[in-house]
Amino acid sequence: MSNHKVKNWQWIILGIIIAFSLFLKIYYNYHWPKAKVKINARVFNVLVADNKKNWIKGLGGRDNLGNYDGMIFLFPTQQQHVFVMRDMRFPIDIIWIKNGVVVDFAPNVPLDLAKTESELVPYAARDVSDRVLELKAGTAQQLNLKIGDKVDILR
Repeated sequence: MSNHKVKNWQWIILGIIIAFSLFLKIYYNYHWPKAKVKINARVFNVLVADNKKNWIKGLGGRDNLGNYDGMIFLFPTQQQHVFVMRDMRFPIDIIWIKNGVVVDFAPNVPLDLAKTESELVPYAARDVSDRVLELKAGTAQQLNLKIGDKVDILR
């Protein structure tokens, strides 16, 4: 094989690698895992935030929940997980969960039109949590949600 043909193959392989890398980057930036969450006999279809990039982004920047009922944040440790309404365009209920049990919730959290990050209102639970569920505002009331209610992630 001539040296010219070898270089052409090298360029083709390099192009394939670059194209595949771009595909993976786009896929992981826009793909959200999905799960089902059950509370009080009601099942919700939710997006899953299971990494730092998705924890920060959350539901921010969306006009609505689309085909989903909310988002579940899965954290590797139990700690005080504080949430803000960064770039949110609709109100939500925030539900903190520890070991599959509701430990606190903030119903009907309004939009926060703060101009800077430091002006955003922080929302924290009374206890540590390892999961946080965001649902459409008013859902906690519809469920008659109480601290101690069981939450199952059905994946």
